[in-house]
Amino acid sequence: MRLKPPIPTCTLNQIHAHLLKTHKPPLTFNAVLPSLSPQDAVLLYNQMVLHPTSHNHFTFTHALVASSLLHALHKTLEIHAHVIKSGHYSDIFIQNTLLHSYVVKNNIVFAKRVFKSISSPDVVSWTSIISGLSKCGFHEEAIGKFLCMDVKPNTSTLASVVSACCGLRAVRSGKAIHGYSLRSLDGVNIILDNALLDFYVKCGNLASAKFLFMKMSWRDVISWTTMVGGLAQGGLCEEAVEVFQAMINGGEAVPNEATFVNVLSACSSLGALSLGQWVHSYISTRHDLVVDGNLGNALINMYSKCSDICMAVQVFNELTHKDKISWSTIIGGMAMNGHGMHALQLFSLMLVHGVSPDDVTFIGLLSASSHAGLVKQGLIFFKAMNDVYGIAPQMKHYACMVDMYGRAGLLEEAEAFIRGMPMEADGPIWGALLNACKVHGNEKMFVQIYHSLRSAKGVSIGTLALLSNTYASCNRWDDANNVRDMMRDLGLKKMPGYSWIEVDAMVNGCDGVNGSFAYAGKS
Repeated sequence: MRLKPPIPTCTLNQIHAHLLKTHKPPLTFNAVLPSLSPQDAVLLYNQMVLHPTSHNHFTFTHALVASSLLHALHKTLEIHAHVIKSGHYSDIFIQNTLLHSYVVKNNIVFAKRVFKSISSPDVVSWTSIISGLSKCGFHEEAIGKFLCMDVKPNTSTLASVVSACCGLRAVRSGKAIHGYSLRSLDGVNIILDNALLDFYVKCGNLASAKFLFMKMSWRDVISWTTMVGGLAQGGLCEEAVEVFQAMINGGEAVPNEATFVNVLSACSSLGALSLGQWVHSYISTRHDLVVDGNLGNALINMYSKCSDICMAVQVFNELTHKDKISWSTIIGGMAMNGHGMHALQLFSLMLVHGVSPDDVTFIGLLSASSHAGLVKQGLIFFKAMNDVYGIAPQMKHYACMVDMYGRAGLLEEAEAFIRGMPMEADGPIWGALLNACKVHGNEKMFVQIYHSLRSAKGVSIGTLALLSNTYASCNRWDDANNVRDMMRDLGLKKMPGYSWIEVDAMVNGCDGVNGSFAYAGKS
């Protein structure tokens, strides 16, 4: 927020002198209040409130707005008290301003008290309390308030309750509100449309999101960014790239930092290096963008996952501010590209710069130790997570440890580690041990792994297919068929492989069934 320049102290002194002399209601001063910076508005209010006849309900309204802009809760409480003492509290405009002030500060307790005291809430009152409840995570209560409304909601009300439905992933309720808006509201409202688009995306209903997006008569940068991000997070990365390219070619909106972060995520998932490089070059032409923070981290992640670790390091070195995500991303990138020792050296440099690691950092470190065969170093990192940094290991960390033991051929140690876990091992962990057994030709553990997989959670079709293929490679056909029968009983079917290649900056997909290429993006 850009604050207005403060008014000279001499001017405030003149106003004060005028108040001391006249004691008349300051109609002209109330007109001045909105044009002042928030600091000066509060200072003028402090002068005016000293004289009982020098202020009215407009004075309190402007002062509340100023205190909200300054995020000064203590001042809002003070003004609230003066409003009650002066007898202006019954004014609906002041009540709504107070309600909004508390909502802005996420003080939902005071906001609910103010709302409860309003004898006849108008649409502004209802919208403020619904918005406040939704923002503070009280989604069910927000929807409940919406259902209790005795006035017709406006677009802002509907956008707020759609946000609450989004928080609960209440698809049916959100769709009902969408239907109500189509029946009851005239004209186009981009804020409500964007709220609905975000709702469908976050609820995983991408078909409805795409339908709404295509039907929108006007789409701003938020609309495009929401669609690109939703498709990328939903695994439809090719479509995310297509939408981004349509945005660039159509010129309906100019992409912002969030748009680029989302499309770079799609490029990372596709392994589309050329497309990612084109996005990077486009960013370089935008003088209003700085490759730092989220944008810089997204570029590091894209180059790392596309195996261009040199460019990832270059972007990392050029960052002005390297945060925890920056360090974790480059460490993970080094690990996945086979530079385990470099990853460990970067971790030491991270500590030297005073940046504390998080759980993602340790996934990169354990992966680096695994790929480099540094079992002892990996054990040190795993122990330091909880003992030194107070980070409780999660399932992914345990999977990295099992993979590390497995790569080193320490299969019995890996199984003992699994048995000693504080939680029940899931499918990926047993899958990591299974893969290690296959690599090192250890058939003795197959039976134990098979029985463990039957009761484990999150067992993927790929893990069961690996077990069946492993049995088959050892000529244990009955066992292989038993695993296949179990897959059929569970209703699991292995999907055909699918790969992407880039031809002249175009991303093309090839499935393993008919070998045909499917168009997935255009330059």
